[in-house]
Amino acid sequence: MPVLHWQPRNALLTALPDDVKLHLSTQLERVQMPLGAVLCEPGVPARDVYFPETSVVEIGYAFADGSAAEVALVGSEGVVGVRLLMGAASLNVRASVQSAGAGFRLSAKSMSEEMKRSPELTREILTYVASFIDQIVQTAALNRHGSVEQLVCRLLLQSLDRTEGNELAMTHEAIAEALGVKREGVTEAAGRLRARGAISYRRGHITVLDRRVLEHIAGECYSRNPSGPPQADREIA
Repeated sequence: MPVLHWQPRNALLTALPDDVKLHLSTQLERVQMPLGAVLCEPGVPARDVYFPETSVVEIGYAFADGSAAEVALVGSEGVVGVRLLMGAASLNVRASVQSAGAGFRLSAKSMSEEMKRSPELTREILTYVASFIDQIVQTAALNRHGSVEQLVCRLLLQSLDRTEGNELAMTHEAIAEALGVKREGVTEAAGRLRARGAISYRRGHITVLDRRVLEHIAGECYSRNPSGPPQADREIA
């Protein structure tokens, strides 16, 4: 695919010099990423990295009982599987698709070889890694000190930043599992947000009506800076 006609909707890929894009464009495979698809599991050998375009991937710490707690989200701003590029044979997290969409798949081997060839690509990857770590650190701190309502608002905002439009395909149960809290707490928080006109919801879908209310409630629990996706400046209401 000629690079001049290749316009990926992934910020990390878009930021690369044309010659690097040209090398990668011949190896990247466009894939559909359906809701709930598991891209990697802890301890299971992984061979590929993913660059979401319109999909959103939840990175979670997996527990022995099969549940997982969300530690970060990856959308069109980044890449899933960074640890593989640092020489690891597997990932210590579960990566699953939170919002269905499209993206690119590339073998970790090809990506590592391209990083050796291109200092520009290595720099972009390391810059993203730094912001990704910031997101994880913030998540860890706020899971301890934030209220359930604040954490729900933050998750909705982070998901909204990485999704086109203002509707999220998320259930209360999925939010509770991602946050590691009881479903009842999420349902109560969602009820208060609906009463304030911030959201509406029906089974399996949440529509954000007033983003400013969510940002006000989330307070310092939410920042647009860590791993900030290009959609982050979009306003609703």
